[in-house]
Amino acid sequence: MAMNLFDLTGKVAVITGSSKGIGRAMAEALAEHGAKVVITSRKADLCDEVAAGINASGGEAIAVPCNVSHKDQRDNLLATTRKTWGKIDILILNAAVNPYHGSALDIPDSAFDKTMDVNIKCNMAFCRDVIPEMRERKDGAVMIVSSIGGLRGSTVLGAYCISKAADMQIVRNLAAEFGQDNIRVNCIAPGLVKTNFARVLYEDPEVAAKRIAGTPMRRLGEPEDLAGIAVYLASKAGSWTTGQVFCIDGGVTTAGEG
Repeated sequence: MAMNLFDLTGKVAVITGSSKGIGRAMAEALAEHGAKVVITSRKADLCDEVAAGINASGGEAIAVPCNVSHKDQRDNLLATTRKTWGKIDILILNAAVNPYHGSALDIPDSAFDKTMDVNIKCNMAFCRDVIPEMRERKDGAVMIVSSIGGLRGSTVLGAYCISKAADMQIVRNLAAEFGQDNIRVNCIAPGLVKTNFARVLYEDPEVAAKRIAGTPMRRLGEPEDLAGIAVYLASKAGSWTTGQVFCIDGGVTTAGEG
């Protein structure tokens, strides 16, 4: 009986930024639990590779390249998913950008605008396009992959952290509004995970050592460490969980001094 809590058979999941890293790990885990998954990112060849791997392993996946900052590509992604499988039950918004690393006083307007556009506005656009069909079915799960940076100050990732804090508020707003329709909307906030996206934060041995020392579990995260929370929130196991921010960070946000 307990195993059925995580059964996603018959569910259709769209996961943005799922050709590598955290998004890929989540997509593969959802597929392993029975969901039909849509692999999407900007690079078609990488999407095809991940989808092929899932299909070869007995899962069901399609690849639909999409640059989330382009409305026509977002529309195509959702239309192709619906044409192929008829619906979208699970929406995981993982795609994000961080075009600037440095003082908040020096960030160009163009970099600030791009960060807000992709990390906030595009997430809202996807929610506006998908939540209506979930309301009709009175069922759906939406997740936004944020960051513990949305809870902490940063001297070098200021705009990125602002956008990730906004994602947490988007989740609270949508959870409050659409909970009555049995739509669960939650935020996943990773700590420092070893992905290409975060290379600038961990490739320097001194920086990595400092981050590891400040992590109670004494290691950085791996993409697979984020897969389980996605399965939980997408499945019956998370059926009464909404409006929450889940920090998956090895304990970093709980660590005190001394």
